[in-house]
Amino acid sequence: MGHDMPTASSEPRGERGPVVIAGGSGALGTALVDDLTARGVEVVVLTRRPAAGLRHRQVAWDGRTLGPWVAELDGCAGVVNLAGRLVDARPTAANIADLRASRVDSTRALVLASQQLARPVPRWLQASTTAIWSDAGEARLDETSPLPDPGLPQMTGVARPWEEAVEGANADHVVVVRTSIVLARDTPALDRLLLLARLGLGGQVGEGRQWFSWIHVQDWLTIARAALGLEPELDLGPGVVVAAAPNPVRNAELMAILRRASRRRFGLPTPAPLLRLGALALRTDPALALTGRHTTSRVLAEAGMTWRFPTLTDAVDDLVGPRPAPPGH
Repeated sequence: MGHDMPTASSEPRGERGPVVIAGGSGALGTALVDDLTARGVEVVVLTRRPAAGLRHRQVAWDGRTLGPWVAELDGCAGVVNLAGRLVDARPTAANIADLRASRVDSTRALVLASQQLARPVPRWLQASTTAIWSDAGEARLDETSPLPDPGLPQMTGVARPWEEAVEGANADHVVVVRTSIVLARDTPALDRLLLLARLGLGGQVGEGRQWFSWIHVQDWLTIARAALGLEPELDLGPGVVVAAAPNPVRNAELMAILRRASRRRFGLPTPAPLLRLGALALRTDPALALTGRHTTSRVLAEAGMTWRFPTLTDAVDDLVGPRPAPPGH
């Protein structure tokens, strides 16, 4: 390494340092920041655009190169890497390259930063996606399932190098979390589906048989805390963990559940050609709706994960119902 590269001090910060989160300003990162902060865990967010008025500390980085932010890893309790551009884009060669680079470059920067440390990072949560299996048809997937070769460029072609980039991290315990569709309030994944149902377009998409694997944000947060060693009743070893609820559904069942939640008795189906045309107009990828995967976690089952929302009906009822009152009200 060059002599002008920043190095971290070997002085410890204390008994337990902060959790450093890259990509902490996105929807999932914000949920994790709020969850950890509410539990008294110190959080530092690495962000390209620090914002005013937030309770947690923010440190600027560009997601590619080393800089003063490297010192934040010294003595930290854990690193969470969620950085990467949103996947909701047309699957052009340029967009796929950008999706891949936004994930690989930020991961490599964090790995290089960790290699400057005198002590390894105790815990490292590396984000990934169940889309790494591309369109898996009727296969039943878990952590032991092989990856397709080559798979879809915008799915396997992005996620595989993303996971490979964390190799060499100076960390005691690395958990690669392959996350399915996260359901949470005020997020595009759920809002778009609910809008279709409310507009009377909540019928099946394509053939309606494609599998939909999902997870409620509260269960994802449990897995994230476990990866960071903050969930005493859920011990996760290093390696890959699939963050998906134990009951995937087919697209037709998904849309039926959303129609019921939206109080719509029927919904017009969306044939694949119409979806492709609409995706072109919306500059999104039709494969996001026309492909699917049946993913569940053997690791979480063996570790004794207790699911707050094991079924899609439970999850949707919680997210579509009245908002919970803030703490103390």
